[in-house]
Amino acid sequence: MLQAAPKQIHIYLESNPNPNSLKFVVNEMLIPDGLSFDFPSPASAASAPLAKELFNYPFVDRVFYMSNFITVTKKEDVEWLEIQGQIKDHIKKFLESGKFIIEVEESNDFPEQEETETIKKIKTILDEYIRPAVEQDGGAITFHSFREGIVKVRLQGSCSGCPSSTVTLKAGIENLFKRMMPEEVYGVESL
Repeated sequence: MLQAAPKQIHIYLESNPNPNSLKFVVNEMLIPDGLSFDFPSPASAASAPLAKELFNYPFVDRVFYMSNFITVTKKEDVEWLEIQGQIKDHIKKFLESGKFIIEVEESNDFPEQEETETIKKIKTILDEYIRPAVEQDGGAITFHSFREGIVKVRLQGSCSGCPSSTVTLKAGIENLFKRMMPEEVYGVESL
């Protein structure tokens, strides 16, 4: 009987604008395309064994999964140089064991809203212009709603608690929408 070869997991690190977050990029897909999972507390990680384990470290403040990366946000009183190797080794060992990082349940925590042409255009701008840049920085942005000229989005991962996220939201994202959809969009807000 042949035994399967152990997984070879390679991880490299990427910094992002949030000095308390670090992106651990893996050489394989971890989450199906288009999905992301944000764990702002140990209690929120009940269905995510890897995040649950990472929260056992006293310096871990938040965990975020998306496509082929895991973003870990640390507490401010510790430096990345002191802990990044420990977190990287833990993630590598967990993934090489073949365990699932999350038990996925279908859920929709966003309100249902009729998909008008304006909403379709907003989602297209988010998908084509904004989401790739946010993902590059270890985060995610998701459309929530559009009412009375205001686009509401949810920022996750490294964007949560990032000192520059407000500037990015107003100076970057809001300005882009105002330039591309001046008659429809007057502002952008984060949940």
